[in-house]
Amino acid sequence: MGRFSTGFLVAITFLTMAVAARETRAGTTLEKVRAAGGLACGIDAEQPEYTLDDAHGNHGAFDLDLCRAVAAAVLSENAKIVVKTYRDEAESLKGLQAGEIDLLATASVNVRASNGSFALARTMFYDHQGLLVNKTTGIRSLADLKGKKICFLIGTEIERQLTAYMQRQGIPFIPGPFSEEGEMEAAFVTRNCAAVSADVSQLAYERIAFCNLAQNFEILPEIVAKDPLAPAVRQGDAQWAAIVDWTMQALIQAEESGVTQANVSEMKKSGDMVVERLLGAQKGWGQFLSLDDDWAARAIAAVGNYGEIFERDLGSGSPMKLERGMNRLWTQGGLMVADPIR
Repeated sequence: MGRFSTGFLVAITFLTMAVAARETRAGTTLEKVRAAGGLACGIDAEQPEYTLDDAHGNHGAFDLDLCRAVAAAVLSENAKIVVKTYRDEAESLKGLQAGEIDLLATASVNVRASNGSFALARTMFYDHQGLLVNKTTGIRSLADLKGKKICFLIGTEIERQLTAYMQRQGIPFIPGPFSEEGEMEAAFVTRNCAAVSADVSQLAYERIAFCNLAQNFEILPEIVAKDPLAPAVRQGDAQWAAIVDWTMQALIQAEESGVTQANVSEMKKSGDMVVERLLGAQKGWGQFLSLDDDWAARAIAAVGNYGEIFERDLGSGSPMKLERGMNRLWTQGGLMVADPIR
Protein backbone atom coordinates (compact mmCIF):
# COMPACT_ATOMS: atom_id res chain seq x y z
CA MET A 1 0.00 0.00 0.00
CA GLY A 2 2.86 2.38 0.86
CA ARG A 3 4.62 1.74 -2.46
CA PHE A 4 1.33 2.27 -4.32
CA SER A 5 0.69 5.56 -2.52
CA THR A 6 4.19 6.82 -3.26
CA GLY A 7 3.92 5.89 -6.92
CA PHE A 8 0.51 7.50 -7.13
CA LEU A 9 1.82 10.74 -5.62
CA VAL A 10 4.77 10.77 -8.03
CA ALA A 11 2.41 10.30 -10.96
CA ILE A 12 0.18 13.12 -9.76
CA THR A 13 3.21 15.37 -9.29
CA PHE A 14 4.42 14.76 -12.85
CA LEU A 15 0.87 15.27 -14.19
CA THR A 16 0.58 18.59 -12.36
CA MET A 17 3.97 19.68 -13.70
CA ALA A 18 2.94 18.74 -17.23
CA VAL A 19 -0.30 20.73 -16.98
CA ALA A 20 1.59 23.71 -15.58
CA ALA A 21 4.12 23.47 -18.40
CA ARG A 22 1.34 23.46 -21.01
CA GLU A 23 -0.27 26.49 -19.38
CA THR A 24 3.07 28.32 -19.35
CA ARG A 25 3.60 27.56 -23.03
CA ALA A 26 0.07 28.74 -23.79
CA GLY A 27 0.84 32.06 -22.12
CA THR A 28 -1.34 34.33 -20.06
CA THR A 29 -4.48 36.02 -21.35
CA LEU A 30 -2.63 39.34 -21.30
CA GLU A 31 0.07 37.90 -23.56
CA LYS A 32 -2.57 36.43 -25.86
CA VAL A 33 -4.44 39.74 -26.17
CA ARG A 34 -1.24 41.66 -26.84
CA ALA A 35 -0.10 39.13 -29.44
CA ALA A 36 -3.49 39.27 -31.17
CA GLY A 37 -3.55 43.06 -31.05
CA GLY A 38 -7.15 42.97 -29.88
CA LEU A 39 -9.62 41.71 -27.29
CA ALA A 40 -12.12 38.89 -27.88
CA CYS A 41 -15.26 40.14 -26.13
CA GLY A 42 -18.26 38.00 -25.28
CA ILE A 43 -21.71 39.59 -25.13
CA ASP A 44 -24.89 37.86 -24.03
CA ALA A 45 -27.72 38.90 -26.37
CA GLU A 46 -30.40 37.54 -23.99
CA GLN A 47 -32.80 35.95 -26.46
CA PRO A 48 -35.87 34.90 -24.44
CA GLU A 49 -37.24 32.83 -27.32
CA TYR A 50 -34.13 30.68 -27.00
CA THR A 51 -34.16 30.19 -23.24
CA LEU A 52 -36.20 31.23 -20.22
CA ASP A 53 -33.28 30.78 -17.82
CA ASP A 54 -32.11 34.39 -18.12
CA ALA A 55 -34.18 37.31 -16.87
CA HIS A 56 -31.99 40.20 -18.05
CA GLY A 57 -32.74 42.37 -21.04
CA ASN A 58 -30.33 43.03 -23.88
CA HIS A 59 -27.65 45.45 -22.68
CA GLY A 60 -25.16 45.00 -25.48
CA ALA A 61 -24.09 48.67 -25.66
CA PHE A 62 -23.15 48.64 -21.96
CA ASP A 63 -21.30 45.34 -22.34
CA LEU A 64 -19.38 46.60 -25.36
CA ASP A 65 -18.21 49.68 -23.46
CA LEU A 66 -16.88 47.53 -20.63
CA CYS A 67 -14.89 45.47 -23.12
CA ARG A 68 -13.64 48.63 -24.84
CA ALA A 69 -12.40 49.93 -21.49
CA VAL A 70 -10.37 46.77 -20.84
CA ALA A 71 -8.97 46.72 -24.37
CA ALA A 72 -7.91 50.37 -24.02
CA ALA A 73 -6.26 49.72 -20.65
CA VAL A 74 -4.24 46.84 -22.07
CA LEU A 75 -3.55 48.03 -25.61
CA SER A 76 -4.55 51.49 -26.82
CA GLU A 77 -7.45 53.91 -26.71
CA ASN A 78 -8.76 52.67 -30.08
CA ALA A 79 -7.85 49.03 -29.57
CA LYS A 80 -9.46 46.40 -31.77
CA ILE A 81 -12.32 44.38 -30.29
CA VAL A 82 -13.65 41.16 -31.76
CA VAL A 83 -17.21 40.70 -30.51
CA LYS A 84 -18.79 37.27 -30.19
CA THR A 85 -22.50 37.27 -29.35
CA TYR A 86 -24.14 34.43 -27.48
CA ARG A 87 -27.84 33.66 -27.18
CA ASP A 88 -27.89 33.24 -23.43
CA GLU A 89 -25.65 33.28 -20.38
CA ALA A 90 -25.10 29.52 -20.21
CA GLU A 91 -23.82 29.50 -23.80
CA SER A 92 -21.58 32.52 -23.19
CA LEU A 93 -20.00 30.92 -20.12
CA LYS A 94 -19.26 27.79 -22.13
CA GLY A 95 -17.60 29.98 -24.73
CA LEU A 96 -15.49 31.67 -22.08
CA GLN A 97 -14.42 28.36 -20.59
CA ALA A 98 -13.54 27.02 -24.04
CA GLY A 99 -11.26 30.00 -24.72
CA GLU A 100 -13.42 31.47 -27.51
CA ILE A 101 -13.34 34.86 -25.76
CA ASP A 102 -10.96 36.65 -23.40
CA LEU A 103 -13.70 38.36 -21.41
CA LEU A 104 -17.43 37.93 -20.88
CA ALA A 105 -18.60 41.49 -20.36
CA THR A 106 -21.36 40.66 -17.87
CA ALA A 107 -22.44 37.50 -16.08
CA SER A 108 -24.86 36.92 -13.22
CA VAL A 109 -23.32 37.18 -9.78
CA ASN A 110 -24.70 34.18 -7.92
CA VAL A 111 -23.63 30.95 -6.27
CA ARG A 112 -23.90 29.00 -9.54
CA ALA A 113 -21.24 31.19 -11.13
CA SER A 114 -18.91 30.55 -8.17
CA ASN A 115 -18.10 26.97 -9.17
CA GLY A 116 -14.36 27.39 -9.55
CA SER A 117 -14.42 27.75 -13.34
CA PHE A 118 -14.78 31.53 -13.48
CA ALA A 119 -13.58 34.63 -11.68
CA LEU A 120 -15.89 37.62 -11.42
CA ALA A 121 -14.80 41.25 -11.28
CA ARG A 122 -16.71 43.76 -9.15
CA THR A 123 -20.41 44.22 -9.90
CA MET A 124 -20.96 46.79 -12.65
CA PHE A 125 -24.74 46.69 -13.00
CA TYR A 126 -27.09 46.08 -10.10
CA ASP A 127 -29.98 44.73 -12.12
CA HIS A 128 -33.03 43.59 -10.17
CA GLN A 129 -36.42 42.06 -10.64
CA GLY A 130 -39.19 44.64 -10.71
CA LEU A 131 -42.72 45.34 -11.92
CA LEU A 132 -43.86 47.16 -15.05
CA VAL A 133 -47.31 48.78 -14.88
CA ASN A 134 -49.56 50.95 -17.02
CA LYS A 135 -49.85 54.20 -15.10
CA THR A 136 -53.05 55.16 -16.96
CA THR A 137 -54.80 52.40 -14.99
CA GLY A 138 -54.16 54.25 -11.74
CA ILE A 139 -51.53 51.83 -10.45
CA ARG A 140 -48.85 53.84 -8.70
CA SER A 141 -47.48 51.50 -6.04
CA LEU A 142 -47.15 47.87 -5.04
CA ALA A 143 -50.24 48.16 -2.81
CA ASP A 144 -52.33 48.99 -5.88
CA LEU A 145 -51.65 45.49 -7.24
CA LYS A 146 -53.58 43.79 -4.43
CA GLY A 147 -55.95 41.23 -5.95
CA LYS A 148 -54.78 42.02 -9.50
CA LYS A 149 -53.13 39.79 -12.11
CA ILE A 150 -49.34 39.94 -12.34
CA CYS A 151 -47.87 38.17 -15.35
CA PHE A 152 -44.54 36.40 -15.67
CA LEU A 153 -42.78 33.66 -17.61
CA ILE A 154 -43.70 30.31 -16.10
CA GLY A 155 -41.19 27.96 -14.50
CA THR A 156 -38.51 30.61 -14.05
CA GLU A 157 -36.71 32.20 -11.13
CA ILE A 158 -38.88 35.25 -11.83
CA GLU A 159 -42.00 33.30 -10.90
CA ARG A 160 -40.46 31.91 -7.71
CA GLN A 161 -39.08 35.26 -6.56
CA LEU A 162 -42.33 37.11 -7.30
CA THR A 163 -44.40 34.61 -5.32
CA ALA A 164 -42.03 34.77 -2.34
CA TYR A 165 -41.87 38.57 -2.43
CA MET A 166 -45.63 39.10 -2.54
CA GLN A 167 -46.03 36.65 0.34
CA ARG A 168 -43.49 38.61 2.39
CA GLN A 169 -45.34 41.83 1.62
CA GLY A 170 -48.68 40.27 2.52
CA ILE A 171 -50.21 41.28 -0.81
CA PRO A 172 -52.42 38.65 -2.51
CA PHE A 173 -52.34 38.66 -6.31
CA ILE A 174 -53.59 36.61 -9.24
CA PRO A 175 -50.72 34.72 -10.96
CA GLY A 176 -50.56 35.16 -14.74
CA PRO A 177 -48.15 32.55 -16.09
CA PHE A 178 -47.02 32.64 -19.73
CA SER A 179 -44.69 30.39 -21.67
CA GLU A 180 -43.97 32.94 -24.42
CA GLU A 181 -42.85 36.51 -23.93
CA GLY A 182 -44.75 37.84 -26.96
CA GLU A 183 -48.05 36.53 -25.64
CA MET A 184 -47.35 38.06 -22.22
CA GLU A 185 -46.59 41.45 -23.76
CA ALA A 186 -49.83 41.32 -25.75
CA ALA A 187 -51.78 40.53 -22.58
CA PHE A 188 -50.16 43.48 -20.83
CA VAL A 189 -50.95 45.92 -23.63
CA THR A 190 -54.59 44.79 -23.72
CA ARG A 191 -54.73 45.18 -19.91
CA ASN A 192 -55.27 41.49 -19.21
CA CYS A 193 -52.25 41.87 -16.94
CA ALA A 194 -52.11 44.66 -14.39
CA ALA A 195 -48.33 44.26 -14.22
CA VAL A 196 -45.47 42.26 -15.70
CA SER A 197 -42.55 41.07 -13.57
CA ALA A 198 -39.01 40.56 -14.88
CA ASP A 199 -35.59 42.09 -14.37
CA VAL A 200 -35.79 45.85 -14.91
CA SER A 201 -33.30 45.65 -17.79
CA GLN A 202 -35.73 43.27 -19.51
CA LEU A 203 -38.75 45.43 -18.66
CA ALA A 204 -37.01 48.52 -20.03
CA TYR A 205 -36.02 46.64 -23.18
CA GLU A 206 -39.60 45.42 -23.66
CA ARG A 207 -40.97 48.92 -23.07
CA ILE A 208 -39.04 50.22 -26.10
CA ALA A 209 -40.97 47.82 -28.35
CA PHE A 210 -44.29 49.38 -27.30
CA CYS A 211 -43.35 52.54 -29.26
CA ASN A 212 -45.98 55.25 -28.76
CA LEU A 213 -47.51 53.41 -25.81
CA ALA A 214 -44.18 53.27 -23.97
CA GLN A 215 -44.77 56.62 -22.28
CA ASN A 216 -47.70 55.07 -20.40
CA PHE A 217 -45.58 52.31 -18.84
CA GLU A 218 -43.41 52.77 -15.80
CA ILE A 219 -41.30 50.52 -13.60
CA LEU A 220 -42.30 50.61 -9.94
CA PRO A 221 -39.48 51.40 -7.46
CA GLU A 222 -39.89 48.19 -5.44
CA ILE A 223 -37.09 45.62 -5.71
CA VAL A 224 -38.55 42.12 -5.94
CA ALA A 225 -35.16 40.37 -6.06
CA LYS A 226 -31.51 41.24 -6.73
CA ASP A 227 -29.82 40.11 -9.94
CA PRO A 228 -26.41 41.85 -10.28
CA LEU A 229 -24.03 41.51 -13.20
CA ALA A 230 -20.22 41.58 -13.35
CA PRO A 231 -17.48 40.88 -15.93
CA ALA A 232 -16.28 37.28 -15.95
CA VAL A 233 -12.94 35.70 -16.88
CA ARG A 234 -11.58 32.17 -16.74
CA GLN A 235 -10.33 30.98 -13.40
CA GLY A 236 -6.60 30.38 -13.10
CA ASP A 237 -5.23 33.65 -14.52
CA ALA A 238 -5.01 35.97 -11.53
CA GLN A 239 -3.16 38.64 -13.51
CA TRP A 240 -5.92 38.97 -16.11
CA ALA A 241 -8.64 38.86 -13.45
CA ALA A 242 -6.93 41.74 -11.62
CA ILE A 243 -6.63 43.81 -14.82
CA VAL A 244 -10.33 43.42 -15.60
CA ASP A 245 -11.39 44.12 -12.03
CA TRP A 246 -9.21 47.21 -11.62
CA THR A 247 -10.32 48.61 -14.95
CA MET A 248 -13.88 48.46 -13.62
CA GLN A 249 -12.75 50.07 -10.36
CA ALA A 250 -11.05 52.85 -12.34
CA LEU A 251 -14.24 53.72 -14.23
CA ILE A 252 -16.11 54.13 -10.94
CA GLN A 253 -13.31 56.10 -9.28
CA ALA A 254 -13.20 58.39 -12.30
CA GLU A 255 -16.83 59.37 -11.79
CA GLU A 256 -16.29 59.89 -8.07
CA SER A 257 -13.27 62.11 -8.76
CA GLY A 258 -14.90 64.09 -11.56
CA VAL A 259 -12.72 62.64 -14.31
CA THR A 260 -14.60 62.46 -17.61
CA GLN A 261 -13.90 61.36 -21.14
CA ALA A 262 -13.39 64.99 -22.09
CA ASN A 263 -11.10 66.14 -19.27
CA VAL A 264 -8.73 63.19 -18.75
CA SER A 265 -5.64 65.05 -19.92
CA GLU A 266 -6.47 68.16 -17.92
CA MET A 267 -7.17 66.21 -14.74
CA LYS A 268 -3.69 64.69 -14.78
CA LYS A 269 -2.56 68.09 -13.48
CA SER A 270 -5.28 68.32 -10.81
CA GLY A 271 -2.89 67.98 -7.86
CA ASP A 272 -5.30 65.46 -6.31
CA MET A 273 -3.31 62.42 -5.17
CA VAL A 274 -6.17 59.98 -5.90
CA VAL A 275 -6.58 61.35 -9.42
CA GLU A 276 -2.86 61.45 -10.07
CA ARG A 277 -2.50 57.79 -9.14
CA LEU A 278 -5.55 56.91 -11.23
CA LEU A 279 -4.36 58.71 -14.34
CA GLY A 280 -0.66 57.88 -14.11
CA ALA A 281 0.66 61.31 -13.12
CA GLN A 282 2.19 59.51 -10.14
CA LYS A 283 4.42 56.83 -11.60
CA GLY A 284 4.78 53.19 -10.64
CA TRP A 285 1.22 52.05 -9.96
CA GLY A 286 0.62 50.34 -13.30
CA GLN A 287 3.41 47.84 -12.67
CA PHE A 288 1.24 45.98 -10.15
CA LEU A 289 -1.04 45.00 -13.04
CA SER A 290 1.80 44.46 -15.55
CA LEU A 291 0.59 47.61 -17.35
CA ASP A 292 2.04 51.03 -17.94
CA ASP A 293 0.95 53.98 -15.80
CA ASP A 294 -1.52 55.35 -18.38
CA TRP A 295 -3.75 52.26 -18.38
CA ALA A 296 -6.70 53.86 -16.56
CA ALA A 297 -6.40 57.16 -18.44
CA ARG A 298 -6.71 55.26 -21.73
CA ALA A 299 -9.77 53.36 -20.52
CA ILE A 300 -11.53 56.55 -19.42
CA ALA A 301 -10.57 58.37 -22.61
CA ALA A 302 -12.05 55.50 -24.62
CA VAL A 303 -15.45 55.18 -22.90
CA GLY A 304 -15.78 57.81 -20.18
CA ASN A 305 -16.38 57.26 -16.48
CA TYR A 306 -18.97 54.86 -15.06
CA GLY A 307 -21.70 57.49 -14.87
CA GLU A 308 -21.16 58.47 -18.50
CA ILE A 309 -21.35 54.83 -19.59
CA PHE A 310 -24.50 54.13 -17.58
CA GLU A 311 -26.40 57.21 -18.76
CA ARG A 312 -25.40 56.64 -22.39
CA ASP A 313 -26.12 52.91 -22.54
CA LEU A 314 -28.81 52.25 -19.91
CA GLY A 315 -29.98 55.54 -18.44
CA SER A 316 -31.55 58.81 -19.52
CA GLY A 317 -29.48 59.09 -22.70
CA SER A 318 -30.47 55.62 -23.90
CA PRO A 319 -33.75 54.17 -25.22
CA MET A 320 -34.00 52.05 -22.03
CA LYS A 321 -34.32 55.11 -19.73
CA LEU A 322 -33.44 53.18 -16.58
CA GLU A 323 -33.14 54.98 -13.27
CA ARG A 324 -29.67 54.58 -11.76
CA GLY A 325 -31.03 53.49 -8.40
CA MET A 326 -28.52 51.19 -6.73
CA ASN A 327 -26.07 52.00 -9.53
CA ARG A 328 -25.52 55.51 -8.18
CA LEU A 329 -22.23 56.30 -6.49
CA TRP A 330 -22.01 55.51 -2.79
CA THR A 331 -21.74 59.24 -2.14
CA GLN A 332 -25.21 59.59 -3.70
CA GLY A 333 -26.87 56.74 -1.83
CA GLY A 334 -25.97 53.97 -4.29
CA LEU A 335 -23.72 50.92 -4.18
CA MET A 336 -20.97 51.94 -6.60
CA VAL A 337 -17.75 52.43 -4.67
CA ALA A 338 -14.23 51.86 -6.01
CA ASP A 339 -11.40 50.23 -4.10
CA PRO A 340 -8.45 52.60 -3.55
CA ILE A 341 -5.27 52.58 -5.62
CA ARG A 342 -2.63 52.46 -2.92
